[in-house]
Amino acid sequence: MKSYRKELWFNTSKRRELINITPDVRECIYESGVKEGLVLVNAMHITASVFINDDESGLHHDYEVWLEKLAPEKPYSQYRHNGFEDNADAHLKRQIMGREVVCAITNGELDFGPWEQIFYGEFDGKRRKRVLVKIIGE
Repeated sequence: MKSYRKELWFNTSKRRELINITPDVRECIYESGVKEGLVLVNAMHITASVFINDDESGLHHDYEVWLEKLAPEKPYSQYRHNGFEDNADAHLKRQIMGREVVCAITNGELDFGPWEQIFYGEFDGKRRKRVLVKIIGE
């Protein structure tokens, strides 16, 4: 069985951002040489997420509105965590959106439904962060 590991690095220009990383993951699968197996993609930071959904701008906007309703950024004073930092909302948003995805690899390709894409969700950006891609298979 083969094993492959790579870190993808991101430095977002905004505090919150959604980035389609499907092409990056596909490149990792190609580099790994794995034809049948699994790929794990996970955020290596507690205020970021990796999830699967449709790459549609209206949906991205809806996520922003929905997440702000569930865990609003401001006022910062509403969170006990916000003492030295102002990112309590980012921790909560990450909890809602999830830490990682595991996807099947079949014939050297992501085994996806018609609209599925992998996203990196940044909720406390403007600094360098990473995602782990781990592939196992044959």
